[in-house]
Amino acid sequence: MSTTQTITADNITTLFPEVHTRLIGADLPPNHIDSTGTVTSDVNPDLAGYDEEQIRLMDEVCIVLDYDDKAIGTASKKDCHLMTNINKGLLHRAFSAFLFHPDTKRLLLQQRASEKITFPDMWTNTCCSHPLAHPSETGLGDLVSNVEGAKRAAVRKLDHELGIPNKDVPIEKFDYLTRIHYRAPSDGKWGEHEIDYILFIEADPELNINKNEVKDVRWVSIDELKQMFKDVDTQTGKDKDLKYTPWFKLICETMLYHWWEALEKGELAKCTGEEQIRRMREAPAAK
Repeated sequence: MSTTQTITADNITTLFPEVHTRLIGADLPPNHIDSTGTVTSDVNPDLAGYDEEQIRLMDEVCIVLDYDDKAIGTASKKDCHLMTNINKGLLHRAFSAFLFHPDTKRLLLQQRASEKITFPDMWTNTCCSHPLAHPSETGLGDLVSNVEGAKRAAVRKLDHELGIPNKDVPIEKFDYLTRIHYRAPSDGKWGEHEIDYILFIEADPELNINKNEVKDVRWVSIDELKQMFKDVDTQTGKDKDLKYTPWFKLICETMLYHWWEALEKGELAKCTGEEQIRRMREAPAAK
């Protein structure tokens, strides 16, 4: 996968004037929103007509990266997800968490809420979001501390989206597998261009779903997930009309079942700690 130009610490703010080099202060929570006021259609026409809470979250500050996953700046969630910026190479850090029941080894899926600005109503893995530009989540530039930051972000967002208490998903229980670099359009305006940290955890958590984030959830086995995809492909069966996020489909098509089977056998350690970044093909546009 190639980008239209090389993005570096030296040229990032020239190419993208909206990018900054600051972090959120350590005295503030990671999800502190640095905003002068409520975003309105008069101030930001890109966000006109969307859900008020989802508009607010578009001010969260993401970590801007070079091609090798080095943090070189910060930018709003909105700026990181505009296709006009993605098409010029703007790249940010993300995580994808996969939560499995410790006894059944079923995977918890979520359906994204209709209110979501990107990829609404689509089914995906348990939780997908971004480490934010905060000392606790950005890391120090080495893989170990970057992974720790991604895990902290996963704990935060599992609580925000699914109401999972921190005690049910302690940081030390997460396994880091690999990083994937992919690009995927959502529609003509929005999309993703991420280096995505893949995290597994086994837990039997309490759920208190945030309906502004998550429309539905489902626990599935490997065979049940494969049948869900087959229903769509054949346009038969009860799940023929479901839609899936492009990153989830990419992960399923390339790696997930192998990892999942290793988890079932108690052999996940053979799959963890990968140092290289997997460069994925561009995912098809969401439909």
